[in-house]
Amino acid sequence: MIAAGACFSPISFSPILRKQLSHVFKPKSCSIMSIAPACFAMSVNFVPAMDEKHRQSGWKEYLQQAKDLIEADGGPPRWFSPLDCGSPPNNSLLMLFLPGIDGVGLGLVSHHHKLGRLFDLWCLHIPVADRTPFTDLVKLVETTVRLEHQRSPNRPIYLLGESLGGCLALAVAARNPNIDLVLILANPATSFGRSQVQLLTSLLDALPATHFPALPNILSLSAGDILRMVFDNAVKGLPLLNAAREPLGDFNTFASSLPVLADILPKETFLWKLKMLKSPSAYADSRLYAIKAQTLILCSGKDQLLPSQQEGERLRHLLPNCELRKFDDSGHFLFLEGSLDLVTIIKGTSYYRRGKYHDYASDFIPPTRDEVNKIIESYSLFNFITSSVMLSTLEDGKIVKGLAGIPSEGPVLLVGNHMLLALDKVSLLTRTYTERDIIVRGMAHPFMFRRLKSGRLPKVSFFDWLRVMGIVPVTAANLFKLFSSKSHVLLFPGGFREAFHRKGEEYKLFWPEQSEFVRMAARFGAKIVPFGSVGEDDLGQLYGLLHTEVDG
Repeated sequence: MIAAGACFSPISFSPILRKQLSHVFKPKSCSIMSIAPACFAMSVNFVPAMDEKHRQSGWKEYLQQAKDLIEADGGPPRWFSPLDCGSPPNNSLLMLFLPGIDGVGLGLVSHHHKLGRLFDLWCLHIPVADRTPFTDLVKLVETTVRLEHQRSPNRPIYLLGESLGGCLALAVAARNPNIDLVLILANPATSFGRSQVQLLTSLLDALPATHFPALPNILSLSAGDILRMVFDNAVKGLPLLNAAREPLGDFNTFASSLPVLADILPKETFLWKLKMLKSPSAYADSRLYAIKAQTLILCSGKDQLLPSQQEGERLRHLLPNCELRKFDDSGHFLFLEGSLDLVTIIKGTSYYRRGKYHDYASDFIPPTRDEVNKIIESYSLFNFITSSVMLSTLEDGKIVKGLAGIPSEGPVLLVGNHMLLALDKVSLLTRTYTERDIIVRGMAHPFMFRRLKSGRLPKVSFFDWLRVMGIVPVTAANLFKLFSSKSHVLLFPGGFREAFHRKGEEYKLFWPEQSEFVRMAARFGAKIVPFGSVGEDDLGQLYGLLHTEVDG
């Protein structure tokens, strides 16, 4: 991998500092790594066994590692790659993290482990005393992007920008419209001109350092509403002590780390960056028309530094290829909150791709056990109410309770009928995982994959969890790719019409006269497993009857 601009190297630090940082960072060398050829598709029938760390707030790790990083800080801005990302996998994509107002580059500290499985992650570090103008930062990132594009012109480059880094990513994308970039922006600072913080610059400049209020501001902006987080955890069924442990732990971490925060953002640095934010905000905002890059905006509902949710909506309408995800209870430092899993978001929005377009077969990253368990937990009430009973037939013809009759080896095609609103898919996908550890790739209607301008259908974000589980748009090409990778495929030939059947059409099939999927399955020697679902329509009729009696 070619490293552009300044980088961490042995001559940049004293031997003592290198020893302290050896467990945290690895330098970027100016060498080229060999890249393995891309595979067409991979077999993902079974849930992979991976070590999953319990996700907690990243503030403690951030402050501990930031203390080591800035202890002997100096020199120009430069790239580093965290050691806890591990060695980049073969054919890994380059992801450049562009930090926010702190400039440390450790904003992804709680995501390094999972990101390292997919990307070659480089983080930009801006030393505390550095005063590099915004335009020079743009050139530094731009040089790195162009060198990587020159080496691999057919592969996308990811720019992950937080706050100020969001402006940096947008500026680079505007200046390089012909390079395939994927932008992921968390609370981008393009809204700085409409925030109240800019009005405080003159006041803060006049205050003495002993009365400088930067640290209290950071505390209030850190993690949204602590009391709300405690309440939400208690509602989930956690004891009050456990519900309050993580939010209060963050507060205690802050209280014990005030000197570190003061070193990261002393008065001079804080004022410099506040004044500098005017330039990045205006620079990026005036060039939005030139941006063609695929963009994902993550915005917080409790960001007290910037009007992030309003800005997210504005950018979604201005950028031609943009999606938006909102986190109503999060604060400004989104990536340091334990409730957010960045890799899961990238999977759920289908923003991971190795080529020009996302390929739902070869670009699919199997969900981890932790991800699937969280999906099951989110639908626990639905599964409890429906209490689905599933029966299957073994090879000897014996009918058993459970899904033991589903063949373990693919390719396998499960074909059945849709019940009302297709809610049966929830139980089927989760039960095949819990009972058999099998990932079933469901074929779904295209409206689950693209944003609709208007209508009564759910927002595309409603189906993120299904995309994490591996659903694909129902096309002949996708079915071909899934069979070629020996996957388990779930198909409802009745489609949208069958899922939204009318009164009097209960259990009626709306299958096409010519079932081309049978020919496709025969070509690959796939085992066809027909199934039928009953009960949901009856439940709807019972609800309607009870509703009529109550009204009467």
